[in-house]
Amino acid sequence: MDEITFKSDTVLSDVHLHTPNQRHLMVRLSGVGQPVFLSQFKLLWNQASQTDSGAEGGNHRAHHAEVTSPARSSCSSEGVSLQAGADATSQEGVAAQLDEDGDLDVVRRPRAASPSKPSGPPRDKVWRGALFLADYILSQRDLFQGRTVLELGAGTGLASILAATMAQTVYCTDVGADLLAMCQRNIALNSHLTAAGGGVIKVKELDWLKDDLCTDPEVPFSWSEEDISDLYGHTTILLAAEVFYDDDLTDALFKTLSRLAHRLKNASTAILSVEKRLNFTLRHLEVTCEAYDHFRSCLRRLEGLTGGRLRFAVEPVDASFPQLLVYERIQQLELWKVFVEPVTEPIVSADTAS
Repeated sequence: MDEITFKSDTVLSDVHLHTPNQRHLMVRLSGVGQPVFLSQFKLLWNQASQTDSGAEGGNHRAHHAEVTSPARSSCSSEGVSLQAGADATSQEGVAAQLDEDGDLDVVRRPRAASPSKPSGPPRDKVWRGALFLADYILSQRDLFQGRTVLELGAGTGLASILAATMAQTVYCTDVGADLLAMCQRNIALNSHLTAAGGGVIKVKELDWLKDDLCTDPEVPFSWSEEDISDLYGHTTILLAAEVFYDDDLTDALFKTLSRLAHRLKNASTAILSVEKRLNFTLRHLEVTCEAYDHFRSCLRRLEGLTGGRLRFAVEPVDASFPQLLVYERIQQLELWKVFVEPVTEPIVSADTAS
């Protein structure tokens, strides 16, 4: 992904990743002041307190989502709660909490001017789009039950973990061995959720800028032929949240969606979570929604494709589904569904043909 150029007015405010070395793209985001931080979590889930979340209009309550360091493991025991941990490289014993807007406030790994002179810990947020998608997953149990799911740009793996409480197999994908290792740790921390339903999460590398999946067994998180066959043969749901912050990457994601759709054997649905962010850009010297506008243009372009063997239909998701995690559900949070179905040739009778 090194060929991507980030311009001075590019807004990447929703990146929440940790990179312990300087091997890949995310380090460049930190270098220009974008939030890049460790995000590990453990969900504490009281199954007995959950109502049937697949039913519309059920008696749902919003439950607290608490973030703590390993030294402070207390968490809400009711419903769904979120416990975040840090490994030995982060500052232990420092707790984070919700800010005044209801966002999760997380202490970031310190950025140092030099390796020997670390600076103080600035504070960043876990962005709402991922939690918004997580709420939707929890409210749609029937949709995910027994399915094979692919998440693109999984980040911390939150959506994959929740989907795996219902799905049969979830492919949790992103790029970068260190990031994928973090996903693997989060999955291990939350294995108590997926154990009951028997859901399996497979962490794999999927680079949107490459046409083919990596099958080199020497590369960490590469794909086996069996995995690829299962992915293309059974996947019916694709997920992506908070990945539409840069036009080049958005283009790459939609190209990947189209490429995957043409390889999947079944009709599929992509569920995309995005926050419409108003940002002041140097190029226009005014407040704009450039990243969101480009995302919407990509949706329109995808829906307008004709002449192929697939038909893409796009529709927004009604945001009235229950809120089970605590965050500010603002109007700028949106979910979009992309339905992918094969184009059926019209049946022409002999009389019509003549």
